[in-house]
Amino acid sequence: MGLPENIDALLVKHDITQEALARIAGVTPGSVTGWRKGSRPRKEAIARLCDYFNITEDDLISDHYGLAAKEHGRVPSGAKLPSEPRPAYAPLLGRVHAGDACEPDIIDDRIPIPYEVRSTHPDGYFIEVEGNCMSRVYPEGCHIYIDPRQQPRNGSVAVVSIDGADYVMRRLYNTGRTIVLSPDSWDDSYEDIVITGEDERTVEYVGTVVWFQPAEEME
Repeated sequence: MGLPENIDALLVKHDITQEALARIAGVTPGSVTGWRKGSRPRKEAIARLCDYFNITEDDLISDHYGLAAKEHGRVPSGAKLPSEPRPAYAPLLGRVHAGDACEPDIIDDRIPIPYEVRSTHPDGYFIEVEGNCMSRVYPEGCHIYIDPRQQPRNGSVAVVSIDGADYVMRRLYNTGRTIVLSPDSWDDSYEDIVITGEDERTVEYVGTVVWFQPAEEME
């Protein structure tokens, strides 16, 4: 089952004529005839049909996940269907130490990221992890993707700046008067960083970790 069967299924499902479908798509009836014989619609026509009928591009063109397959019971009702992979990239801006607070190294690069992650957190960026303070969850050398707009909850892994310069990545706990930055490491030598209201120190939130991935593909 492919495009011709999906177009036929669309006509039957909405009980419309080929001429009506042509008007919705902004094409001639002859174009719809061509689709039903296997010719490929232009992207603009596909977009109009998807918007009008609230369907996806896969519904129109996919052999296995199109409307015809759904109508004939080949796809379970409510199933989450795969979509075509779309490329996305995010900037790699520096390195953050997962250990003692220190100034970040600056990097200027762009690396791939799953489209769904990038679209959900469009203002995010990557930082490379140095140190083993968070080795239970984020190994040294991996790339963490942080969202500067997502506020951390207690227990979230966040990147913070201490005293306006030094950056550190740890689990963040905030009681209102005390901020605790806790390690999550296989190395028991790391200790909490505790900052109270009486300390003359400032803590600036940089971002919450929402994704991570290895720096290189595994062989």
